[in-house]
Amino acid sequence: MEPRVPEPRTWSPAMTLGMARRVAGDLAGGLTGPRVRAAARGIRRLLGVAGIGLADLSGTVEWAGHSPSGVDTTSLVETVLHTEVKAGRLPVVALPLHVRDELEGVLVVAGARRMSPVREVADWVSSALERTRLDALADQAAQLELRALRAEISPHFVYNALTVIASLVRSDPDRSRELMLDFADYTRYSLARHGDYTTVADEFHAIETYLALQRALLGDRLRVQIRVAPEVLAVAIPYLVLQPLVENAVRHGIEPRSSPGMVQVRGEAEGSECVISIEDDGVGMDPAVAKRILAGHGGADSVGLTNVDRRLRNVYGSWFGLVVETAPAAGTRVVVRVPMFQPGVVP
Repeated sequence: MEPRVPEPRTWSPAMTLGMARRVAGDLAGGLTGPRVRAAARGIRRLLGVAGIGLADLSGTVEWAGHSPSGVDTTSLVETVLHTEVKAGRLPVVALPLHVRDELEGVLVVAGARRMSPVREVADWVSSALERTRLDALADQAAQLELRALRAEISPHFVYNALTVIASLVRSDPDRSRELMLDFADYTRYSLARHGDYTTVADEFHAIETYLALQRALLGDRLRVQIRVAPEVLAVAIPYLVLQPLVENAVRHGIEPRSSPGMVQVRGEAEGSECVISIEDDGVGMDPAVAKRILAGHGGADSVGLTNVDRRLRNVYGSWFGLVVETAPAAGTRVVVRVPMFQPGVVP
């Protein structure tokens, strides 16, 4: 006896959108992820069919609802995987799922009454899988950029720092010793194998050691002001998100100036959020240039800023990216805003 095909349900736009979002979330791990069967159940509800199967490239099918009797679904899936064309006729049909013109898997539908909604759902599932792949590639790119940041200690900075330290060995050995310890702390924090997260306190300590070395190098050309509220020191944040912003302020804001400049770093609580600002009164830039940098089109010198913005968005959501306020000859202010507590963000 053939399984009863449920009557198609009338969905409001809000209900359809909500279910589509849930299915997209279930497909976040791709067709081999742990939530594939849940995604199949959601698709079955949207289409109002007897059964839905989602198959990966190995031919393994995750079913929701009734697996059609009397139909060799394994052969059906294999046909699609090897020919990349639709196979079967109503009431059982298998359609290929493509991601950027590459076959990603197969959608099997049992009990459909019309093909047009089935095709629409297949196209939508393909788009969801493409977003999943792009998100995975973005995460990989951010991790690679983080590794680059850890190794990106400017040879020019290292040479000048060690030269200044060496020049003080005889004339001011105590100062030389302090700077050498600062240099050791700076390199240890930048290059050591950390986890994904640290604390505001550790990031501010890294900032202080870096700025101490830069003040030794630049002398009276660099003034520094650091203020951090005690209540935000324990807040967990992604590793190496503040130090690159301070380095950017010195290298691209203060160093090009012919006159002295100031870098101010502030951290404070605003309601349920921790707000950190890095401000310099340096040369500034065209706001359009800042926009291109945040979009990832700023060149090799802007990797740090782009990486920080991308990682903040990946961890906290798109509304928690960097805010950059700047104009030519008006300095630059970069604001980092993160929740005081975020599930899963633990140093």
